[in-house]
Amino acid sequence: MKYLTAGESHGKGLVAILEGFPSNVRINCDELNAELKRRQLGYGRGGRMKIESDEAEILSGMFGSLTLGSPIAFFIKNRDFEKWREYTDPISGNPALKALTAVRPGHADLTGCVKYGFADARLVLERASARETAARVGVGALCKQLLKALGITVGSHVTEICGERSDANPKSAIGLNELSDANPVRCLSASASEKMRKKIDECMLNGDTAGGEIEVLASGMPAGVGSYVHYDRKLDAILAKHVMSVQSVKSVSVGAGAAVASKFGSQIHDEIFPSENGETARKTNNAGGIEGGMSNGETIVLRACVKPIPTLMKGLNTVDISSGKAVKSAPERSDYCAVPAAAVVIENVAAFALLDELLKTAGADDFQTLSNRVKEMRERKIR
Repeated sequence: MKYLTAGESHGKGLVAILEGFPSNVRINCDELNAELKRRQLGYGRGGRMKIESDEAEILSGMFGSLTLGSPIAFFIKNRDFEKWREYTDPISGNPALKALTAVRPGHADLTGCVKYGFADARLVLERASARETAARVGVGALCKQLLKALGITVGSHVTEICGERSDANPKSAIGLNELSDANPVRCLSASASEKMRKKIDECMLNGDTAGGEIEVLASGMPAGVGSYVHYDRKLDAILAKHVMSVQSVKSVSVGAGAAVASKFGSQIHDEIFPSENGETARKTNNAGGIEGGMSNGETIVLRACVKPIPTLMKGLNTVDISSGKAVKSAPERSDYCAVPAAAVVIENVAAFALLDELLKTAGADDFQTLSNRVKEMRERKIR
């Protein structure tokens, strides 16, 4: 599979085209839109989320809620566009009326202007904005529905915000989102959640922003997805690439992650034992469900660290590229903390990558064939 997104933060809307999705998959559009709503929630979000109410309008690739195997295209309207039409209309807009020259540290502003030859960072930030992730969540929501039909569940939760950590350690993705979505910061620990909220309150008071860490789990993935044979087919490398492409993500790890650097091999590797049914079993999952670039049948565990949003209400020291003078960056409408929302985005981005690799391994264009082949993968024994 592959997908393409288009659209600017304050343009008419966002478009996504998903190609290679199998036929005869029944899509629930209410579930698709519910996934978009999840992305808009979380304590510390800004005013934009009060304006937008994201819904995906399916344009192609389905008849009667069944996928056709042809490219699926959908459109998400930007409700804020009407207020910005005179600046961002694709034909008649005059972006110079809203020019931004005090480039913001941590954003794509300065380097984007250098790369594309702009004197106005507005022309950069409109596309570089995390608003684009709404389209990616829509793509992932479609993928999650097919994964669910194949017995694979993907979920996420927040493990840290601005130094306040949760000690929650879920072993499965099943039921995970129901628990984390019930919390305003999507944290499974009540005590840690309260401390996280206080950190966000501190940001609101001081005009600052907070970053954090999220964890994504995928349960039910059969063993053998990915490959040890080719570097570009290694499942952990593919997942890291997709997760790292999400705005503000600065690190990605699998399983025990950085902790492996301080352990002996006898402490970190997941020993294999015979089970009662004649198969094999493990007591630990430090590998995060991936060994040798392939899924091993255990729950896949990914972690990602998200930097604080670079748009601060109190501004940061920078340079106005129109005058060359030292100034403070101007506050744009932004979030104080988007870590809970980032967890939803990363969860859906990971869902696309997991399904794409599963399709490469199973090699099917329609749902029934795919379902049969995944069943065969689960039943495969060592000969």
